[in-house]
Amino acid sequence: MTASATKTIERDSASPEETEALGARLGAAARGRELLGLVGELGAGKTCLVRGLAAGLGVDPDEVASPTFVMVAEYRGGRLPLQHVDLYRLEGPRLEAADEDRLLLRETLQGDGVAAVEWFDRLGSADGEEMLLVTLRYGDGDRRHLRFDARGRRHVRWLTDALGA
Repeated sequence: MTASATKTIERDSASPEETEALGARLGAAARGRELLGLVGELGAGKTCLVRGLAAGLGVDPDEVASPTFVMVAEYRGGRLPLQHVDLYRLEGPRLEAADEDRLLLRETLQGDGVAAVEWFDRLGSADGEEMLLVTLRYGDGDRRHLRFDARGRRHVRWLTDALGA
């Protein structure tokens, strides 16, 4: 990957519905083999964005809930499968110490569909990894600020197709 294969777009969302709409645009633009890493405080809108992603893929967004207790949920029935991973229960980047577990989870994320990982920073270092990293931050009231950082040609194309600019 070259330095030119990166792109950053920032958006503000005034409501959960707007956050879901951003996710739906990502889902509609997905072609398969995309990795979406989500970072943000508890309640910042990570699962909300994934519900929109599911809708854009043709998966019923009402089926999507934070998979905190099962860690990985798979949704089929849309035009691409969606792997939804929640690493909230992991304390810090624990998987760095457990290389076998880390490799197993990384294999799960390399499927033909779309993988969305909440609390992605707990997976450990992602330096050089092709992905779309979304950082969600609180604003006033229901407002959220979302920063989309695409790494790698496939993910830059995905971000551009979904959000333009």
